[in-house]
Amino acid sequence: MKKIIILGAGFAGLHIFYKIRHLIGKKIDITVIDSRSHSLLKPSLPEIAFEGAALSHSLVELRETIENRGATFIQEKVINIDAKNNELTLKNDKKLTYDYIFLAPGVVKDYDAIKGFRKFGYSVCDDTQAQKLYKRVKKFEGGKIVTGSAKSTWGSRVDAPNLKAPCEGPIGEIMFMLDYYLREDKELTRNVDYSIDTFTPGEVFFEDVGDIPRAAIGKIMAEKNIPLHKNKVLVEIGKDFVAFEDGTKMDCDLAIVIPPYSAPKFLLDSNLGDEKGFIPTDMHMRHLDFNNIFAAGDITALSQPKLGHIAVIQAGIAAAALMKELGEDIVIPPHKLEVFCIMNMGGYDAALISSDALYGGSTDIVFYSPLSKMMKWGFDNYLYYNKGHMPPDFALEASDKLIKIL
Repeated sequence: MKKIIILGAGFAGLHIFYKIRHLIGKKIDITVIDSRSHSLLKPSLPEIAFEGAALSHSLVELRETIENRGATFIQEKVINIDAKNNELTLKNDKKLTYDYIFLAPGVVKDYDAIKGFRKFGYSVCDDTQAQKLYKRVKKFEGGKIVTGSAKSTWGSRVDAPNLKAPCEGPIGEIMFMLDYYLREDKELTRNVDYSIDTFTPGEVFFEDVGDIPRAAIGKIMAEKNIPLHKNKVLVEIGKDFVAFEDGTKMDCDLAIVIPPYSAPKFLLDSNLGDEKGFIPTDMHMRHLDFNNIFAAGDITALSQPKLGHIAVIQAGIAAAALMKELGEDIVIPPHKLEVFCIMNMGGYDAALISSDALYGGSTDIVFYSPLSKMMKWGFDNYLYYNKGHMPPDFALEASDKLIKIL
């Protein structure tokens, strides 16, 4: 019986767990480790921040979910991985050995890398920040709003797109949902005079898709009078301004940003990552230096952009690679990435984006319709009621064909 550790219970970790759980008690024992008691369904965070959606509907309780399916769950932080001796150390000093380990801990949202963020900044990148932003928006009395992504930097060991921002989809949701809320929310009994400016550290906005979605988003921004500022690397948030690396400043009464992404400290200390701490893997998601280590999701160097859909693709590959090694009759899927997201725009509107242009493909679609909003609502609810279990492969394939027809 092989000892399997899955480190992290987000999109990637849970998908790996569900893919291999049928082997529990037959070929493997599984231990899932996460520092949180609940998995956070991050696609719902903008709804928490701007619509006041209940946080409880975005949380999957982990102990019952994991242990009712025959595995062990440990809620604890990891402080070190000794890859040469197949040993992991927890914060409580307990040590665990493994035959195989899947690294899917996600990344650190490095708010402290932005001067002034803790005092003046807001975000939608976690449940604490989303709830904090909701309270701020409800009290917003007008002024200048600035939103955008801070610049992230990546390692160079694997061949992956060198994006300036980890993912700018949430910025689209921030500017469009906030604009809708400030115009349409019936609870506002006062007139709110506001403007929204958006910045990007890149030469283009939405650099991970092709020209068609980019042009569509730009057109909607123009219709809503949301100007875009390119090549802006955020360095500071003040009480009434945001400052950039080029020396320019923008007046700002409410700053909502995506922070830089960085690797967790324990991975840096364990010397498992590239020069930035992200895990280098081959196309089967196997570590380049350690044959019994797999990785999936945001923490991998190949994951560009940092996106839940990509985490699921990589998790499926990693799970299949292990199963094949254990003698299962399975085909390992190709490492064929694509950007897929549904961007909530407030009210009944959403924009579905499907593009593999970043990877040399020919798909580059945007579908702007209430139907997109219904698909997002259905997907989010499916994940919640099925404990983070993704829809069956055939359902995802059918959805993909439908999108291309539309």
